[in-house]
Amino acid sequence: MSTLTLYHNPRCSKSRQAMALLDDAGVAYQTRLYLKEPLSAAEIKTLIAQLEGPASALVRTKEADYAASGLSPDSNADAIAKALADYPKLLERPLLSDGKSARIGRPPEQILELI
Repeated sequence: MSTLTLYHNPRCSKSRQAMALLDDAGVAYQTRLYLKEPLSAAEIKTLIAQLEGPASALVRTKEADYAASGLSPDSNADAIAKALADYPKLLERPLLSDGKSARIGRPPEQILELI
């Protein structure tokens, strides 16, 4: 099994719930605090490719930075990757990746599909 990475924001209750689910399941994973260690556009493009849904699912559209990012509902994956690299607060969380697939934890239980 590949290394699991939880893209985590400790201030987010859903992100904390996802971490607790992984801990309760006894699963080994690493945590990336993406607000302290922002992802590059290339890393975000990799995560987009791992998702089963549209790239726009990774974007928190209700954040204040959304308007500043220049994104719209019609933005393509390249624009989304660049905006998320520039505005890390826009990354939807929690997000779990096993290196091949990624799941957004909305609800948090969805991340369990990867274990």
